[in-house]
Amino acid sequence: MTHIQQPHLSHIPADLVAIHDYEHRAAEFIRHDILEYIASGCADDLTMQRNRQRLDDIPLQARLLQDFQQANTHTTLFGQPLAHPLLLGPVAHQQLVHPAGELATAEAAAAMATPMVVSTLASTTLETIASHHQGALWFQLYWQHDRSNSLALVQRAERSGYQVLVITLDAPVNGLRNRPQRAKFQLPDGVIEANLQHQPRPAQRTLSAEQSIILNGIMADAPTLDDLLWLRQQTRLPIVIKGVINPADAVALQAAGFDGLIVSNHGGRTLDGLPASIDALPAIRCAVGADFPVLMDSGIRRGTDVFKALALGANAVLVGRPQLYALAVAGALGVAHMLKILQDELEMTMALAGCPTIAHIQADALADR
Repeated sequence: MTHIQQPHLSHIPADLVAIHDYEHRAAEFIRHDILEYIASGCADDLTMQRNRQRLDDIPLQARLLQDFQQANTHTTLFGQPLAHPLLLGPVAHQQLVHPAGELATAEAAAAMATPMVVSTLASTTLETIASHHQGALWFQLYWQHDRSNSLALVQRAERSGYQVLVITLDAPVNGLRNRPQRAKFQLPDGVIEANLQHQPRPAQRTLSAEQSIILNGIMADAPTLDDLLWLRQQTRLPIVIKGVINPADAVALQAAGFDGLIVSNHGGRTLDGLPASIDALPAIRCAVGADFPVLMDSGIRRGTDVFKALALGANAVLVGRPQLYALAVAGALGVAHMLKILQDELEMTMALAGCPTIAHIQADALADR
């Protein structure tokens, strides 16, 4: 049985006007167990639902009679100019929903001048993606079981022209993925983690009867601050740490010399009960100061969501699951259209809120709650 239910659309229907429309249509193109893997959070989906609810709860403010003669959405991250403060976040296993997988997403990202963060767990090698992509690429690292394997991935990314390294720290073990378990999800034959195909397998740990597979086994391979500081010395790339929710961690990582943070609860896929990323963002911005790069993900579905994140301190946002919904429905065209929707919605929000540039989007662009 094929894991892709029907071919993607070759045009954009008139009723596909919002990201939620792609999400609703995705079930026509993605097999149920795969859709459960993509669409679910963890455990009872509390964190995933909170991400959306808390974004929806933030009211906007408006200003009249602002000067839009020099209006634009331009910004800069790590010396790279961005046409809009949007990135495609790292999303694994994209061939689950489209035969071209990450190559189609990269085509859309380049067409829309949007940086793409390529996952360690991509279905296509990071080298192949780079050879087909004309735009900005960042590489997301899941720490491997030893330093040498992690460094090998980083060096491959450097040689291939990736411009920023993102290290995800908030998922050393998988969350309680109950919905995919109930749907009996497994990676289909032919969908691989291409970047890890030639990585040596970790040695099996010998645990006593009193020891925990999770606490004493899996977590024994999780990176330490010393590991990250070692890697910092091995690469010239800016390093951004993803998965920061606690201001104390933000301060420690900034003090350790890392270059930026991504406020993220992994889209609600790791620990159920965490605060929404948008709620964690203001305290983290306050803790690291005004000039330190801070990005945010988890729950972004509207241009108004992007605007709210910028107003509360983010320099830019990353979009995750919507990539897969749009890719499943309409391939590269769908991903490009999804990005265009977000860009247009952000511009519309800026226009009606009286914010002609990204710098104008401050906390006073939100109403008191």
